[in-house]
Amino acid sequence: MDFNKSIFENRMDKGAPFLVAHRGVCGANVPCNSITAYKTAIAQGADVVEIDVAKSKDGELFVFHPGMEHVFLRSDKQIKDMTADEVKGLSLYNQDAVITSHHVPTLKEVFQLLKGKAYINVDKYWTDIEGISKAIYEAGVEKQVIVKAYPDENVARLLKAHAPDLMFMSMAWGDDKVTDMMLKQGINLIGAEVLFNTEECPVCQREYIEKMHEKGLLVWVNSIIYNEADVISAHHTDDRALGGDYEGGWGWLLDRGFDFIQTDWLLMLKDYISKR
Repeated sequence: MDFNKSIFENRMDKGAPFLVAHRGVCGANVPCNSITAYKTAIAQGADVVEIDVAKSKDGELFVFHPGMEHVFLRSDKQIKDMTADEVKGLSLYNQDAVITSHHVPTLKEVFQLLKGKAYINVDKYWTDIEGISKAIYEAGVEKQVIVKAYPDENVARLLKAHAPDLMFMSMAWGDDKVTDMMLKQGINLIGAEVLFNTEECPVCQREYIEKMHEKGLLVWVNSIIYNEADVISAHHTDDRALGGDYEGGWGWLLDRGFDFIQTDWLLMLKDYISKR
């Protein structure tokens, strides 16, 4: 990946969607959002590594999905209510709810690990736009980082104040009513993450994606499942592909022309694309 080129140029050069490793590549004894999960994502050839950011009550930034402390730390206390020392003293749990030797990494550690290796999608950017932006520039990864937040004028104001050149991705549900507004905000908008519950939604039509490309913008889709009741890609998912319906799962997303596919099954999706 040439980070001196625009992300749009790199996508067109690649000729295939960027594959996004959701919280790294995890499973068995390797917890998500851990250093080993990110090392594995890089080893498996992720184009983009997605990370979540949580902030301790004394201001240190960690890589962890806020609100999931009861699952991955077996703690009733959230990181936002802990000191940095408390967080550093905790161990992550594996998928069998067994304690591991893995710990919650700091944002600085993750940036150091991923520098020069892949694009980095910083989710939960709204946790602390000023502080996270500062950490990005201090780590020297500003050409790699894609920040994501719900689009509104307040987010645009904070971006212009603290990170006007960072790649920003907005979020659109069903119909994209935000891109044109965000293009006027004087920020480095690179595209939209689209979420849709039916195949008829405007944001999953080829015409929409082609119009975004005409504007020099990219479109992100998720094949991951957070919750089976929360439909975010009209059931064209990792699970559907893994169940044997590859065309109905990943194939449909490929045929629509999406530019990013966020998956929990990086190698299988990569292998499917190469064979297809």
